[in-house]
Amino acid sequence: MQPLPYYLGLPLWSNAHWKGSLFGADAKPADFLAQYAQVFNAVEGNTTFYAVPSAEMVSRWLAVTPESFRFSFKFPRTITHQHYLIHAAKETQEFLHRLSPLGQRMDGLMVQLPATFSPSELSMLESFLRSLPRDYQYAVEVRHPAFFTHAASRAAYNALLEDLGVDRVIFDSRPLHAAAPLDAATREAQSRKPRLPVQLDVTAGQPVLRYIGHPVLEANHDWLDRWVAQTARWLAEGKRPRIFLHTPNNHLAPALARLFHTHLQQRVPELPDLPALITAPEQVLLL
Repeated sequence: MQPLPYYLGLPLWSNAHWKGSLFGADAKPADFLAQYAQVFNAVEGNTTFYAVPSAEMVSRWLAVTPESFRFSFKFPRTITHQHYLIHAAKETQEFLHRLSPLGQRMDGLMVQLPATFSPSELSMLESFLRSLPRDYQYAVEVRHPAFFTHAASRAAYNALLEDLGVDRVIFDSRPLHAAAPLDAATREAQSRKPRLPVQLDVTAGQPVLRYIGHPVLEANHDWLDRWVAQTARWLAEGKRPRIFLHTPNNHLAPALARLFHTHLQQRVPELPDLPALITAPEQVLLL
């Protein structure tokens, strides 16, 4: 199959709700990643934000994914939120060493910073990024409002990332916050996901979009079309964007990702179809 010229994925690969749609109806949790990787070529990988995986888990991830698959894991919160990037060399080395068997599959590692991390601490981010090995690509997500609303802070942040060849994560939670809080999953997501200005600042060659979708699939069309148009422009510029799509409980995240790709094909007709998941002979599951 012709490979996609961009990376498309979800925030995670394991969700039992996807059995019978993305996964086979009888899929076990141990089957989820292999079946996920038959359809999507990347995953955001939130799991490492909460815990460093075991060596055995990393070996299994390597064994069940193709060489073209990409993990954009987040740095553990012990590094970004507890140590605040300072005096975290040991934890950082252990994290990267643990994941190193993934080789080229590990791409676009995300440094997600807390909302308390302000522009006044930009030198700490610079020191941390400069300490990282150049074997991998990195991306940074900031949440302090001043990085968006203060022109000088925004410019300094972008200049740092451009100088180091690090991508700036674009975070769009507008669709989520436009939804009526009618269910517990939406209310919880709205309480956790920040509202930040959306800026199309691109600092390296793999723009990262984290799109937090509306819980009603059809309500995402207008929002998605704007990102479809932007993604088409990035592709025309020779960039290889990474698009990660969320929904409040992620039950509809695979359908949202397929919807995005279908809309993108209308602008870029040469894009191949996403594969239907084949889990067994004579068993084809379509989302």
